[in-house]
Amino acid sequence: MLVLLGCLPGLAAVLALALCANGVERVVAASARPVAARPPAPHQAPRPPIVPRSAWLDDDTRRAQPPPRYDDRVVAVFVHHTDTPNGYDCADVPRIIRYVYAGQTGSRDWDDIGYNFLVDRCGTIYEGRAGGIDRPVTGAHTQGFNHRTTGIAAIGTFTAKVPVPKAMTDSIAALAAWKLGISDTDPRAKVRLTSSNSQSRYASGATAALPAVAGHNVGYMTTCPGAALTARLPEIRETAARLQGRG
Repeated sequence: MLVLLGCLPGLAAVLALALCANGVERVVAASARPVAARPPAPHQAPRPPIVPRSAWLDDDTRRAQPPPRYDDRVVAVFVHHTDTPNGYDCADVPRIIRYVYAGQTGSRDWDDIGYNFLVDRCGTIYEGRAGGIDRPVTGAHTQGFNHRTTGIAAIGTFTAKVPVPKAMTDSIAALAAWKLGISDTDPRAKVRLTSSNSQSRYASGATAALPAVAGHNVGYMTTCPGAALTARLPEIRETAARLQGRG
C-alpha cells in the first residue's frame, strides 16, 4: 500500500518516509538519508502491452463499487476461461468484456469483474478488475485463493478438443512471467497458499501447495478453464519461465 503523507511539512515528511521504509516507530536520526530504490527481481520479465480498463468500460455499464483491495505480492496465477462463444471478431472484445462485467456485477452482485486480466484469441491483453495494472490487486476469481494471486481469463470456451490459439497462450505466458517475476516466483514451481474459504477445495485456513500457474479447477470445484486450455498449461509455464530468463 502506498502511504500518503499529505500535508506533512519539510523535515517531518522526510522523517516519516524514513520511518516507513525502515519499519520502526520512533525517530532514529535527526536527518533522513535517501531511501534506496528496491533492486529489480533477478528474474523480472518485461511487462507486455495491456489495454486499460477504460477501453471497454463505459458510463452506461459502470456500476458503483468500493475501493480496490490489495495484497503484498502476487505469487500465483489462476487461468480461467470466460465460457463465452469462441467465434468472435477481436474488434468486438470490449463489448464481450462489458457483457461479462455486467453479468458478474448484476445477477451475481459482485463488486467488480472478478478477473484481473482477460486475453482474447488475437493475444490482446485487457485490464479487468480495477486497482492498477502494476499493483497486486485482490481479485474475485478463485474461491478461497484470491489473495496473493492474479486471475487471467481466456475469452472463450476451451473444453476438450477445442483449438486454443497460440497468440492467446503466448500472451497468457507473457503476462504470468511479468506478474510472477515481480515476486521472483518461478512459473514452474509450486507455491504455498492459504485458503480463505471452505467452499474451495481446501478448508478455510488450510495451506495448500499449488502450481504457480494453475487452472481454476485446482483451487475450486469446476471444469474451468476447460480441458483444452488445461492441457496447454505446461507449455505456458515453460514459456513464462523462459521469458523470465530461467534455464
